[in-house]
Amino acid sequence: MDAGWNSQQSANNIEKIVDGLGLDLHTEVIDWLEMQDLQLAFFKAQVPHLDTPQDHAFFGGLYNFAAKRGFKYILTGANFATECVKNPIEWHYYASDLRQLKDIHRRFGTRPLTTFPLVDIFTYKLYYRFVKGVRVVKPLDYVPYRKDAAMQELVDKFGWQRYAHKHYESRFTRFYEGYWLPTKFGIDKRRVHFSSLILTGQMTRAEALQKIAQRAYDEATIAEDFEYIATKLDLSVAELKAIMQGPNKSFRDYKNSLALIDLGARVLRLVGVERRVVR
Repeated sequence: MDAGWNSQQSANNIEKIVDGLGLDLHTEVIDWLEMQDLQLAFFKAQVPHLDTPQDHAFFGGLYNFAAKRGFKYILTGANFATECVKNPIEWHYYASDLRQLKDIHRRFGTRPLTTFPLVDIFTYKLYYRFVKGVRVVKPLDYVPYRKDAAMQELVDKFGWQRYAHKHYESRFTRFYEGYWLPTKFGIDKRRVHFSSLILTGQMTRAEALQKIAQRAYDEATIAEDFEYIATKLDLSVAELKAIMQGPNKSFRDYKNSLALIDLGARVLRLVGVERRVVR
């Protein structure tokens, strides 16, 4: 899925893995004008979960593609070894809540989402699974998985390039997690990422505290990314800074399906389909 924010390093890594393994690559390119409009709407909504448009595009595009073309299995890199600690819901609300996405876009967007890959959580959790027969498989949960060793194997075998931190393959996500969230909301997602690694013995608490004490990335790169993001959204740097200084909001300030999502998760957990811990 190409939502318009991938770094060149990310594109190079995809090419190296595809070529190295002899795979076929199909890329779904999101209409940039629709993506831009939705992304700007989330900025104007002043919510912490600013990465929802990109996340929704990834999962919506993937599940819709599989269901439409009759694929029965989706392999994902999601895993408990590095993701056993989840973000608090106030930090990162469900990107799959289509009701919220549409409400924010209705209030702040200007362009119809004609081709944007929309899907609600009940469609891909229930309809695609039990009617279309699409299964999501997490291979990394079936083997001993250590993140550093896995990355080193990619480097050694394919010339893959390491990212500075989790999710930094996207220039937008690097900016959003490394600067926007800590500065505007006081949220540092590295606490969650490092906590998972500590609990699974892949990082010590002392190492995590040492990293947390340092900014996610340097001032020069922050300034470069700030200008890059503003330009991609057809804003001036001053306009983006004005949005940043606006009043902070949360997902609770907009229409949402949280009650239904929680209920659905409980039911799926009872029948053994969902392993997520319900809030």
